Order: sequence, then structure tokens, then C-alpha cells
Amino acid sequence: MTADFLEKLVAQADRIPDASALGAVGKRALTYRELADTVGRVAHNLGEAGFRPGDRMLFSIRPSVPSVLLIFGAIAAGGTIVFVDPGVGPELFAKRVDLVEPSWAATESLLHAVSGPLSRFGRGLQLPRFGALDVRHIHSGVWVPGTPLSSIPLRRFTGDARETVVPTSDPDAAALIVFTSGTTDEPKAVVHTRGSLSAGLLAMAGRTSLAPGAFLHTEQLMMGLPALMAGARWAIPRYPRFGTHIDPVRFTRNLRSATHAFYTPADLAVALDAVELGAVSAPLQLRQVALGGAPVTSALLRRAQKSLPDTEFLAIYGMTEILPVAVATGTAKLAHDGDLLGAPVRGVEARIADDGELVLSGPNLCRGYLGSEPLTEIATGDLARWDGKELVLTGRKKEMMIRGKTNIYPGLYEPAITAIDGVREAIMVGLPDEIGDERIVLAVVVEPEAGDIVALLRRRLPQLIDTTAVPDDIVVVDRIPVTGRTNKPDRAALRELVRGILA
Repeated sequence: MTADFLEKLVAQADRIPDASALGAVGKRALTYRELADTVGRVAHNLGEAGFRPGDRMLFSIRPSVPSVLLIFGAIAAGGTIVFVDPGVGPELFAKRVDLVEPSWAATESLLHAVSGPLSRFGRGLQLPRFGALDVRHIHSGVWVPGTPLSSIPLRRFTGDARETVVPTSDPDAAALIVFTSGTTDEPKAVVHTRGSLSAGLLAMAGRTSLAPGAFLHTEQLMMGLPALMAGARWAIPRYPRFGTHIDPVRFTRNLRSATHAFYTPADLAVALDAVELGAVSAPLQLRQVALGGAPVTSALLRRAQKSLPDTEFLAIYGMTEILPVAVATGTAKLAHDGDLLGAPVRGVEARIADDGELVLSGPNLCRGYLGSEPLTEIATGDLARWDGKELVLTGRKKEMMIRGKTNIYPGLYEPAITAIDGVREAIMVGLPDEIGDERIVLAVVVEPEAGDIVALLRRRLPQLIDTTAVPDDIVVVDRIPVTGRTNKPDRAALRELVRGILA
């Protein structure tokens, strides 16, 4: 049976009690013993406040040391953390709340203010009224108007307690609920148990060089937790006071003694711009960078290896329902003809369906969707093939475009196009006409001084990709629109952008 991640944390506290474990960038870190003891105190104090096993806690606090302690403590107390994004709008937020039926909500006091008495200063931002939720409230930060009078300050749970809770293993207990992206009328809530979460964390830790003595910078929980399980130090960067996203330039400037870091591809591109312009010095101690949340292109990897030649890059493939799935090094991806995903991580079983879709199962697969039958496997929506024991991505069913009778999967061609010198990013989108046929448009971001890249692509593409997929139009854009916290390419926004360019 997979070791429970909280039990693993306690074991690390017994093994390396005085080693640095968790802190904010530039601040003293809690030791492993202090971390384990504080998690136990939080769990005890939650219980004293009425938190019971099985309770669900809505969570809208940006990553910080106190928020991580609350997450750990709530799970140790037998509860479930429900991550919710207030930016989805009040209507979808309300539907998500109705689905999960929480009994607690942990919210930044700033959100209480800007969704309540200061809502007129929100510059059009529609936020749900957190204070109106019929739940027990916890707030981080100082009390401000709009925060329920009965709300309990987060700092109270991390304070002294006569007793602590020692986590015990319960692999079937729900630990995290995460909503899949989108704005459908039927939100889908992914339920991860302590068992599935622990399996994923151990698998991730096993594919990195995280170990005692390593120093990771990231705000991502699913990278920070493997670091703690491996005995490494995790530093959380500071968010801008009113921001919901870490500034990648400031983040890179603060790496200094960090040996490991996590970037989304979009954030790494911004950081590399700063390094190439001399605005930020290349971090000298950085040994390994994990990349995830969006496709990792060969063009980005070439830039990264040029600017950070002593750093190893890892491309992580996964999805909300099962993470991680596979990990490939940047060197291996660049050496491969296709879009290499790598070998499945320990425990993950992969099969290719008759239509080419990648189907996955394993101990890190979520229990399922809230209110639905448990999952035994998950269809990814991605098309893939085997190359020996490694998986290669060949396209995506959901991004399929139709030209005449031909189905075109852009993921099959975009990696080959970005491998062309002078191309920094390349995304293909379809502009449907009144009968559903699509005009294929290739949008590219070019390297400085790349010359006439459109003419080059017109010459090269008929020899490089299937003639049925050669784009009708090629447009140069300053950037590819992105969406979500992981900055995935926003194909819907890109369609509107290129439609305007071609009009």
C-alpha cells in the first residue's frame, strides 16, 4: 500500500527533525519537526472549533506557509479541501458550492472586502459574496469590513495547543476536490483520496532529483508536496498584494540559491526574455526545472537550454484526474522526432484505444467525479502511440479541426512547426464556415530577427507535414493568448484574434 503523505511527513520529522522544510522566500523555514508538530496542532485546533471528519472546506487562499499548514491540518483532521476559483463568476461559483455542500470556508480577508463593501471598486470584476455563505468561516490576513464577525483568524489554528493530532493512514478518505476547467452548467468536481494523492506525490518525487539538501522554489502544491516527501526544502514565493499570479521575472530574480523550480511554459518564456535581455541574471545554483500545466515545445526547450545550459528540464504530462502520468527530460524531447511524453511513472498503466486515444489507470487516479460512479480508468482526450516503452503524443481529440472529410489534429503538427528555426510558438486553429468546414490558420510567434518567417513556412510546410493539414493562412502574432492558472493556450481567444487580423 502507498505510504500516506502525512505519515511520510511525520517520518521525515523523525529522520531529519532539524532540516529546513517549509518557508516563504527570504524567510526562515520551519524545520521538519516544527512542520509536523504544527500540522498536528492545526488538526487539533480545527477539531476543537467543531471541524469533523468528512467536513468539506472551500479554499480560496493563495499559497503561503499558513495556507499550506491549514490544508495539511484539515486533511489530517479527516476533512476535504475544496479548491475554488472566485474568478469564475458568481453563477458558476454558486453551482460549484451547491455541488460540494461545504460546511467550512477559508478565504482571504481581502476577498471578503472586494466582494462585499468594496465591490464598487472591483473594476467590473464579478466576485461571489463569500461572507454570505452559510458555513463556518476562517479568514487569512487582518479582519476587514465584509469579513463575517464570526470568522476565525487563520493564525488561531497554528497557535499553541495542549494536544496534537497524529495523522493515521486512511487511503479511501477524500482529501482534495478540484474542479475541472470550463464554464459548463454541470461543473465536474474531481475527488482525490489520500491514497490517490499520496501515490501521485510519491511518483512525482521519484522522477525528480529532489532529495535532502535540495531547495525548491514554487507556489505549486503538487510540486511542493513531493519536495517535502523527499526531505527537501520548499520555499513559497510571495504574491503581489492584489495579484493572483506570481510575477515570473521577480520569481526568477529571487531563485538565487534555489536548486529546483517549477514554471509553466508561458512563465518560463517570460523569464527567458528577461534573462536574454540582461534584466535578470541566470540563476547559478539551479539544477533542475520542472515544466507543466501546458504543452512544452521544442522551441522553448532550445531557448531554455541556451540560457540555462547547466539546468536540466523536465516536461511533466498529466491531468487533474491523474497526476503525474509521464515525465520526459528536455534533452530526450529535443532528440525525438515527435512530441515525447516519456515512460509512464511508477504504477500508471497506459493503453491506446482503437481510435488512438490514450487511456490511463493506476493508484494515482482520482476516485472519480463528485456524485458519479468511481472511475477505474480515464480517457484523456489525447491521441498517442507507443515508441518502445515511452509514450508519444500525436494529437488531441477535443482540438480536432475538420477540412472537407479530413480530421486534423493540431497537436500532431505543432511540435514539428515549432522546431523550425525562427519559430518561437506555433498554434493551429480552425475558423468554421456556415457548413462546419474549417479554414486552417497557423498563428506563430517569431524569434527576433527571424526574417520573413511566413515565406519560409510556406516553403517548408508542404514537405514537413501532411498536405491535408497545410494551413490556409499564416499570421504572425506578438503572443499566443493563454488561459487559466497554468497559462494554457487559449484557442478560443486566438480564433477571435486571427479572425480580426484576417478580416
